[in-house]
Amino acid sequence: MIKKDGHASHMDPERRKAVEKSLKRKLDARCSLFVLIYIMNYLDRNNIAAARLGGLQEDLDINNTQYATCLSILYAGYIVMQIPSNIMINRIQRPSIYISVAMLLWGMISTLSGSVHNFAGMVAIRFFIGFVEAAFLPGALLILSKWYTRRELTTRNAILFCGNLISNAFSSLVGAAVLSNMEGTLGHRAWRWLYWIEGAATMLIAISAAFILPDLPHNTRGFTEEEREIAVLRMTEDVGEADADSAEQSVFTGLIMAVKDVKIYLMMFTFTAYVVGLSFNAFFPTLTRTLGFGYITTLLMSAPPWAFSCLVSLINAWHADRTEERFWHIVGPILVGLVGFVISMSTLNVAARYVGLFLQASSYAGFIVFYSWISSSFPRPPAKRAVAIAMINAFSQLGNIAGSYVWNLPANGYRNSYGIVTAMFGVTIAGCFAFRMVLINLNKKIEEGEAAWVVRGDVAEQTARTEGVSVEEGTKLQHGFRYLV
Repeated sequence: MIKKDGHASHMDPERRKAVEKSLKRKLDARCSLFVLIYIMNYLDRNNIAAARLGGLQEDLDINNTQYATCLSILYAGYIVMQIPSNIMINRIQRPSIYISVAMLLWGMISTLSGSVHNFAGMVAIRFFIGFVEAAFLPGALLILSKWYTRRELTTRNAILFCGNLISNAFSSLVGAAVLSNMEGTLGHRAWRWLYWIEGAATMLIAISAAFILPDLPHNTRGFTEEEREIAVLRMTEDVGEADADSAEQSVFTGLIMAVKDVKIYLMMFTFTAYVVGLSFNAFFPTLTRTLGFGYITTLLMSAPPWAFSCLVSLINAWHADRTEERFWHIVGPILVGLVGFVISMSTLNVAARYVGLFLQASSYAGFIVFYSWISSSFPRPPAKRAVAIAMINAFSQLGNIAGSYVWNLPANGYRNSYGIVTAMFGVTIAGCFAFRMVLINLNKKIEEGEAAWVVRGDVAEQTARTEGVSVEEGTKLQHGFRYLV
């Protein structure tokens, strides 16, 4: 039985529809700030690519390998902090404050990048940017999964990730504006002003985030009591149990549950391969420059492919939610990206190669759906979902570290690099297919009713051991739950 408290479960259907509409309108408006935060998150992380075109590498006297190290060290800090951060954010009552403070800190650290004068200083700053930024993306995904049902989540995640895609376009435009207009201002190189301006903007937005971002469905500010009750009820009805951890669970319960679930490891390796395949992102201005234009024109031409990718991602995510399908909405964009890779490897024609960049950027559409697949495949309890998101995302950063060196092969228009990412996309498709088969098999077990599951307790744990299926499967079977494949 689904436990329903308060008067929300007995509300008149018309009244509930009106309250739910008001709830989602407010929630969408407030969560839209996540998009702006994500834009700043990626600007502060990836502005080094624009700064490189403006003379950073020469001013710091670093070679290509050292530059790749500056890129990759950020992900080392990112990996270290993701799981502890998501465990913490799942247990605190005001995640809006937590994310705001983290953003303020990474903005301050990013600003210091403009004052660096050597390789060691840049490496240290990049590490700590990654360490603090680790709080944002897994935390934002967790918060969204606490408010939106599985059939709403992919579209909202797509809107969030448009911040990533827009930042790729926006960073090129900002970089072009700053590098072309601020060289020598007050005696400083333009690339230093790029860090100072973007870091200051990040800190300003961080202060506003504390007052705008939502907290949890049962305690957030700015919503009526009816809206909060409906928010809690929606999540209960979505899976068949309340989106809450039991009082008996320790801070490490979610971690223990996550490491015992073999599905997580399959997603970890698959997602990491996907991230390696998408590593062209950090080198996009450099790849665009292979078309033979100057650095200002290069930065301006780097923007349109990401605007196109944003549009494709929104359409793909909307259709994924509408059809409740995941696999083809991930694999389809990957196949489009593969076509872009092949074009870049097989021709020197400028127009064709530029079209290839559009196709490559559109492969991000599947990346967004993948994140929703993670949340919907580990829905309860929240403690496990928090760790699952963090584990998969943290491990995938190894792909970013590897990707930093994949593009250190500039010969023949980066043909060897394109060969590597093509292979990684192939591994991703195979991993997604294997994961889909796992979920189909679990759905068949649910439909066949192979076990007499109980909702909670030791009996469920014993039955799970007997049947060879995880405990949380048993908590959902009575409520018509099905994995989205």
